[in-house]
Amino acid sequence: MSLGERLQKQEYREIWNQYCGFLDLSISEYMNIQKRLMEEQMELFCSCGLGASILKGKKPRTIEEFRKMVPLTTYEDYADILLQKQAQSLPGNPVIWIQTTWEGGKHPTKAAPYTRSMLDTFRNNVVACLLLATSREKGHFSYEEGDKMLYGLAPLPYATGLLPLLLGEETDIRFLPDVKDAVNMTFSQRNKLGFKLALQKDVELFFGLGSVAYAVSQSLTAGGSGNSDLSELLKCEPHMLYRMAKAKRLSKKEGRPILPRDLFGLKGFMVAGTDNRCYKDELEQLWGVRPMEIFAGTEPSLIGTESWTRDGMYFFPDSCFYEFITEKDMEELEEHPDFVPQTLLMDEVAAGEKYELVLTVLKGGAFARYRCGDMYRCVGLSNREDGTRIPRFEYIDRVPSIIDIAGFTRISENGIKSAIRLSGLPVADWVAAKEFNEKNRPFLHLYVEVERGAFTQQAVSAEILKEILSTYFKYIDQDYRDLKKILGMDPLVVTILRCGSFDAYREKKEKGIRHMNPPKRELAELIRMQESNWEYGRR
Repeated sequence: MSLGERLQKQEYREIWNQYCGFLDLSISEYMNIQKRLMEEQMELFCSCGLGASILKGKKPRTIEEFRKMVPLTTYEDYADILLQKQAQSLPGNPVIWIQTTWEGGKHPTKAAPYTRSMLDTFRNNVVACLLLATSREKGHFSYEEGDKMLYGLAPLPYATGLLPLLLGEETDIRFLPDVKDAVNMTFSQRNKLGFKLALQKDVELFFGLGSVAYAVSQSLTAGGSGNSDLSELLKCEPHMLYRMAKAKRLSKKEGRPILPRDLFGLKGFMVAGTDNRCYKDELEQLWGVRPMEIFAGTEPSLIGTESWTRDGMYFFPDSCFYEFITEKDMEELEEHPDFVPQTLLMDEVAAGEKYELVLTVLKGGAFARYRCGDMYRCVGLSNREDGTRIPRFEYIDRVPSIIDIAGFTRISENGIKSAIRLSGLPVADWVAAKEFNEKNRPFLHLYVEVERGAFTQQAVSAEILKEILSTYFKYIDQDYRDLKKILGMDPLVVTILRCGSFDAYREKKEKGIRHMNPPKRELAELIRMQESNWEYGRR
């Protein structure tokens, strides 16, 4: 039976066990599911054309042999087959292709195939997220048929577009705006109409990127509800008119703007994407409910969710087979691409340690031992508060070779090189780091050294560099352009280092510094190569 059918029969315990029962697994039970599904996937992968291209004639018989024979992969290993959508070469028959941006300045898009079995798993797990988002304790949830969701994510062919499609197979959930209308709107239009409809009809659920949810919440706060004309107010439900009047009195009494929590009583609030930790506290203050973080991606599909404790994500055992590269080995791999790290399984991770996630997508998925580029910290192997006995994780960030800002853009070394080359600026050397300002907001900090004699007024030079490089980042990367357009963010900060700083560093260290997100101690050492009182050009 579907979720809707079980809700009508008030089978609440059965609903919880069906969708959220994975939280009751012991680690041995969890690993049994992982290994059983991995054995099925291994058979499919090894017998298809894509698998043959990765394995190069090798034929693993066990999971251990598979982990030894299949190298760690990236999208380049699949691009020839997947971008041409060669379905006959895949482990399973794709019923839909999901796409996203790949790498600005080099590759436009990447595509990922989803089988029916993958979609079924996605559907069951997104229902689990929905229930957990509206839960405050184990076994209890407040979701009801007909609840309305303010939906701030991209439609198909992006992976987030699967959520309304698959939830619609299970339950009568209403999206604001309606999905069939939203697909023909710009991002800004969807959010404006969504909030207008929420003010008219009320809303029980909210799902979006953490950064986007914060931006649109701020917009709602700034606009309040007092600027609606009479024709708009006449469209509002009576109870919403009452809330508006009450919110206006309360905000005036307390000397503050109207907040979303004054107007809406959310049952559940879900956020996806990166940098959510920068926004969750303020989102909770704005809406009166703590956002629940989930994690999904184009290649891995939906893989993780927090529980009612909002204290770390649990990975679904039936989405992917999980392996983990230790932070030490990940750093070694960044420095020496030929290095072959030993991966750990879910029952081998340690609390407090950081890992790069490696995935094999189950149920006929295309990706095997895939470096998806995300880093997690294991925050515990069990949790007394919610009674779980499996590891839970906190999302840290992308791997050092990628700088992701607010879940919108993935800036690579190639992208920065392309922007500098196209700009024609006299940049002798550079290093880029993701940093956070005093408000805990992420930004791209570019430290550059210009060629000797290129500029005479250094303070002006930094401004010129920033303005020109921003233009070229927007030119080669649509997502970077959207940061300013949608979130109002200008993520670039430029600092000019004194001529000779990079040479001095290489002379002292006998090696160069990594261009992308070098260790903080190394970046600090590079900056110290200048005179202690010499600092200019920062914007």
